[in-house]
Amino acid sequence: MAADETQVDISEFARLDLRTGTVLEASAVEGSDKLVVMKIDIGGEIRQIVAGIRAAYAPESLAGKKTVVLANLKKALIRGVESHGMILAADSPEGIILLKPESEIDNGVRIR
Repeated sequence: MAADETQVDISEFARLDLRTGTVLEASAVEGSDKLVVMKIDIGGEIRQIVAGIRAAYAPESLAGKKTVVLANLKKALIRGVESHGMILAADSPEGIILLKPESEIDNGVRIR
């Protein structure tokens, strides 16, 4: 069987720093109808992350939500706003859905 170019091996996956986090605050990115900027506690560190989830989540509804964060993504400037990480979300027929832990868990716990 030929190797699929899109597949990753376990060492590549292990490089991803996926952690649990809680959104502390969120606001709309000025000049965008899709982007939200959030402050997320990922366990002893607060990250600012920009995400295109506004179609499904009003910024004021995000505070207190648990989610999963890709913590070792390179910093990026999105619409003039620094983003240091990425939240994990899925596109479903019902819209965008934030991925979250099934039960209560501390911030910063690594996902494996």
